Amino acid sequence: MERKFSFAPEEYFHIYNRGTDKRKIFNDQKDYQRFMESLYLFNSTERVVLRLIPKKDRFIYDREETIVDIGAYCLMPNHFHLLIRAKNDGGVSSFMEKIQTAYSMYFNKKYERNGSLFQGPFKAQHISRDEYLKYLFAYIHLNPIKIIDLKWKEEGINDVNKSKEFLNSYRISSYLDYVADGRLESNILNKRMFPNYFENSKSFENFLSFWLSLKNYKGYPCIVA
Repeated sequence: MERKFSFAPEEYFHIYNRGTDKRKIFNDQKDYQRFMESLYLFNSTERVVLRLIPKKDRFIYDREETIVDIGAYCLMPNHFHLLIRAKNDGGVSSFMEKIQTAYSMYFNKKYERNGSLFQGPFKAQHISRDEYLKYLFAYIHLNPIKIIDLKWKEEGINDVNKSKEFLNSYRISSYLDYVADGRLESNILNKRMFPNYFENSKSFENFLSFWLSLKNYKGYPCIVA
Protein backbone atom coordinates (compact mmCIF):
# COMPACT_ATOMS: atom_id res chain seq x y z
CA MET A 1 0.00 0.00 0.00
CA GLU A 2 1.36 3.40 -1.00
CA ARG A 3 2.21 5.72 1.87
CA LYS A 4 0.20 8.94 2.22
CA PHE A 5 3.31 10.91 3.14
CA SER A 6 6.95 11.21 2.11
CA PHE A 7 9.97 10.90 4.37
CA ALA A 8 10.74 14.60 4.18
CA PRO A 9 14.03 15.87 5.62
CA GLU A 10 13.95 17.12 9.22
CA GLU A 11 10.64 15.38 9.90
CA TYR A 12 10.14 12.72 12.59
CA PHE A 13 8.78 9.20 12.09
CA HIS A 14 7.78 6.21 14.18
CA ILE A 15 9.09 3.13 12.35
CA TYR A 16 8.06 -0.40 13.28
CA ASN A 17 7.66 -3.92 11.93
CA ARG A 18 7.02 -7.43 13.17
CA GLY A 19 7.82 -10.94 12.11
CA THR A 20 5.73 -12.57 9.42
CA ASP A 21 2.76 -14.40 10.98
CA LYS A 22 3.81 -12.70 14.23
CA ARG A 23 6.76 -15.08 14.50
CA LYS A 24 9.74 -14.34 16.71
CA ILE A 25 12.50 -12.43 14.95
CA PHE A 26 14.93 -12.59 17.89
CA ASN A 27 15.64 -15.97 19.45
CA ASP A 28 18.62 -15.20 21.66
CA GLN A 29 20.84 -12.41 22.90
CA LYS A 30 23.14 -12.69 19.87
CA ASP A 31 20.21 -11.91 17.58
CA TYR A 32 19.35 -8.77 19.55
CA GLN A 33 23.01 -7.75 19.55
CA ARG A 34 23.26 -8.23 15.80
CA PHE A 35 20.26 -5.98 15.16
CA MET A 36 21.59 -3.27 17.49
CA GLU A 37 24.98 -3.38 15.80
CA SER A 38 23.17 -3.00 12.48
CA LEU A 39 21.31 0.08 13.74
CA TYR A 40 24.68 1.71 14.34
CA LEU A 41 26.82 0.42 11.48
CA PHE A 42 24.30 0.55 8.62
CA ASN A 43 23.37 4.13 9.45
CA SER A 44 26.04 5.32 7.05
CA THR A 45 26.37 6.74 3.55
CA GLU A 46 29.37 4.41 3.12
CA ARG A 47 29.20 0.67 2.47
CA VAL A 48 29.84 -1.20 5.72
CA VAL A 49 30.55 -4.95 5.94
CA LEU A 50 29.61 -5.88 9.49
CA ARG A 51 31.49 -9.20 9.62
CA LEU A 52 34.78 -7.42 8.85
CA ILE A 53 34.52 -5.16 11.89
CA PRO A 54 35.81 -6.56 15.23
CA LYS A 55 33.05 -7.00 17.80
CA LYS A 56 34.75 -4.65 20.25
CA ASP A 57 34.60 -1.84 17.65
CA ARG A 58 31.04 -2.24 16.41
CA PHE A 59 29.62 0.72 18.34
CA ILE A 60 32.63 3.01 17.91
CA TYR A 61 33.47 2.39 14.25
CA ASP A 62 33.85 5.55 12.15
CA ARG A 63 30.76 5.40 9.93
CA GLU A 64 31.44 8.66 8.09
CA GLU A 65 28.12 10.48 7.37
CA THR A 66 24.91 9.05 8.82
CA ILE A 67 21.69 8.85 6.79
CA VAL A 68 19.13 9.17 9.61
CA ASP A 69 19.03 10.33 13.22
CA ILE A 70 17.77 7.81 15.77
CA GLY A 71 16.19 9.13 18.96
CA ALA A 72 14.89 5.92 20.55
CA TYR A 73 14.50 2.22 19.84
CA CYS A 74 13.18 -0.95 21.42
CA LEU A 75 13.53 -4.56 20.32
CA MET A 76 10.87 -7.08 21.33
CA PRO A 77 10.81 -10.84 20.63
CA ASN A 78 8.62 -10.50 17.53
CA HIS A 79 8.85 -6.82 16.57
CA PHE A 80 10.82 -3.58 16.86
CA HIS A 81 10.19 0.16 17.23
CA LEU A 82 12.39 3.04 16.09
CA LEU A 83 12.01 6.81 16.46
CA ILE A 84 13.76 8.40 13.49
CA ARG A 85 14.43 11.86 12.09
CA ALA A 86 14.92 12.00 8.34
CA LYS A 87 18.05 13.80 7.13
CA ASN A 88 17.55 13.70 3.37
CA ASP A 89 15.16 12.42 0.72
CA GLY A 90 15.24 8.65 0.55
CA GLY A 91 17.38 8.22 3.66
CA VAL A 92 14.76 6.51 5.84
CA SER A 93 13.80 4.02 3.12
CA SER A 94 17.45 3.29 2.31
CA PHE A 95 18.32 2.74 5.98
CA MET A 96 15.37 0.44 6.62
CA GLU A 97 16.04 -1.58 3.47
CA LYS A 98 19.63 -2.16 4.60
CA ILE A 99 18.55 -3.09 8.13
CA GLN A 100 15.77 -5.50 7.19
CA THR A 101 17.61 -7.14 4.29
CA ALA A 102 20.86 -7.68 6.20
CA TYR A 103 19.15 -8.96 9.33
CA SER A 104 16.88 -11.30 7.34
CA MET A 105 19.92 -12.79 5.60
CA TYR A 106 21.69 -13.26 8.93
CA PHE A 107 18.61 -14.82 10.57
CA ASN A 108 17.76 -17.17 7.69
CA LYS A 109 21.32 -18.42 7.45
CA LYS A 110 21.64 -18.94 11.21
CA TYR A 111 18.37 -20.82 11.53
CA GLU A 112 18.46 -22.55 8.13
CA ARG A 113 15.21 -21.11 6.88
CA ASN A 114 13.96 -19.45 3.70
CA GLY A 115 11.45 -16.78 2.88
CA SER A 116 10.42 -13.47 4.33
CA LEU A 117 11.22 -12.78 7.95
CA PHE A 118 9.29 -9.53 8.30
CA GLN A 119 5.60 -8.89 7.75
CA GLY A 120 6.01 -6.96 4.53
CA PRO A 121 7.55 -3.50 4.17
CA PHE A 122 8.26 -1.59 7.36
CA LYS A 123 5.41 0.45 8.82
CA ALA A 124 5.73 4.16 9.48
CA GLN A 125 3.84 7.02 11.07
CA HIS A 126 4.67 10.65 10.38
CA ILE A 127 4.83 12.59 13.66
CA SER A 128 3.36 16.00 13.07
CA ARG A 129 2.60 17.08 16.66
CA ASP A 130 5.10 17.83 19.38
CA GLU A 131 2.87 16.25 22.04
CA TYR A 132 2.80 12.99 20.12
CA LEU A 133 6.56 13.02 19.53
CA LYS A 134 7.17 13.36 23.27
CA TYR A 135 4.65 10.61 24.02
CA LEU A 136 6.55 8.20 21.75
CA PHE A 137 9.55 8.33 24.08
CA ALA A 138 7.25 6.71 26.65
CA TYR A 139 5.48 4.34 24.28
CA ILE A 140 8.68 2.93 22.80
CA HIS A 141 10.60 2.60 26.05
CA LEU A 142 7.69 1.09 28.01
CA ASN A 143 6.94 -1.55 25.37
CA PRO A 144 8.89 -4.29 27.24
CA ILE A 145 6.43 -4.12 30.16
CA LYS A 146 4.15 -6.32 28.03
CA ILE A 147 6.59 -9.18 28.60
CA ILE A 148 5.84 -9.27 32.33
CA ASP A 149 2.31 -7.81 32.31
CA LEU A 150 0.40 -8.30 29.06
CA LYS A 151 -2.61 -6.12 30.00
CA TRP A 152 -0.90 -3.33 31.88
CA LYS A 153 -2.12 -0.63 29.50
CA GLU A 154 -5.75 -1.62 29.92
CA GLU A 155 -5.75 -2.53 33.61
CA GLY A 156 -2.90 -0.46 35.05
CA ILE A 157 0.15 -1.56 37.03
CA ASN A 158 0.01 -2.60 40.67
CA ASP A 159 3.77 -2.65 41.25
CA VAL A 160 5.45 0.28 39.51
CA ASN A 161 8.80 -0.41 41.20
CA LYS A 162 8.87 -3.96 39.81
CA SER A 163 8.22 -2.59 36.33
CA LYS A 164 11.04 -0.07 36.70
CA GLU A 165 13.40 -2.81 37.85
CA PHE A 166 12.50 -4.81 34.77
CA LEU A 167 13.16 -1.86 32.47
CA ASN A 168 16.54 -1.31 34.14
CA SER A 169 17.45 -4.90 33.29
CA TYR A 170 16.20 -4.69 29.69
CA ARG A 171 19.34 -3.93 27.70
CA ILE A 172 17.88 -4.14 24.20
CA SER A 173 16.30 -0.72 24.06
CA SER A 174 17.59 2.83 24.42
CA TYR A 175 15.98 3.18 27.87
CA LEU A 176 19.31 2.72 29.65
CA ASP A 177 20.87 5.45 27.51
CA TYR A 178 18.41 7.96 28.97
CA VAL A 179 18.78 6.94 32.62
CA ALA A 180 22.55 6.35 32.74
CA ASP A 181 25.81 7.09 30.92
CA GLY A 182 28.60 4.92 29.65
CA ARG A 183 27.02 2.35 27.33
CA LEU A 184 28.73 2.00 23.95
CA GLU A 185 25.28 1.29 22.51
CA SER A 186 24.37 4.91 23.22
CA ASN A 187 26.26 5.79 20.03
CA ILE A 188 23.26 4.46 18.10
CA LEU A 189 21.40 7.61 19.16
CA ASN A 190 21.73 11.21 18.12
CA LYS A 191 19.75 12.91 20.89
CA ARG A 192 20.87 16.38 19.78
CA MET A 193 18.54 16.23 16.78
CA PHE A 194 15.44 15.67 18.93
CA PRO A 195 13.70 18.17 21.23
CA ASN A 196 15.27 18.45 24.66
CA TYR A 197 12.26 17.18 26.58
CA PHE A 198 14.35 15.76 29.41
CA GLU A 199 16.87 17.96 31.22
CA ASN A 200 18.47 14.98 32.93
CA SER A 201 17.95 11.30 33.72
CA LYS A 202 15.69 12.14 36.66
CA SER A 203 13.25 14.11 34.52
CA PHE A 204 13.15 11.21 32.06
CA GLU A 205 12.42 8.72 34.85
CA ASN A 206 9.68 11.00 36.21
CA PHE A 207 8.17 11.24 32.73
CA LEU A 208 8.00 7.44 32.43
CA SER A 209 6.68 7.10 35.99
CA PHE A 210 3.72 9.24 35.00
CA TRP A 211 2.82 6.88 32.16
CA LEU A 212 3.38 3.82 34.33
CA SER A 213 0.96 5.20 36.92
CA LEU A 214 -1.95 5.67 34.49
CA LYS A 215 -4.88 3.31 34.88
CA ASN A 216 -6.33 3.97 31.43
CA TYR A 217 -3.25 4.26 29.24
CA LYS A 218 -5.00 3.83 25.89
CA GLY A 219 -7.56 6.46 26.71
CA TYR A 220 -5.09 9.28 27.13
CA PRO A 221 -5.81 11.89 24.41
CA CYS A 222 -2.28 12.63 23.21
CA ILE A 223 -1.75 9.13 21.85
CA VAL A 224 -4.13 9.77 18.98
CA ALA A 225 -1.90 10.42 15.97
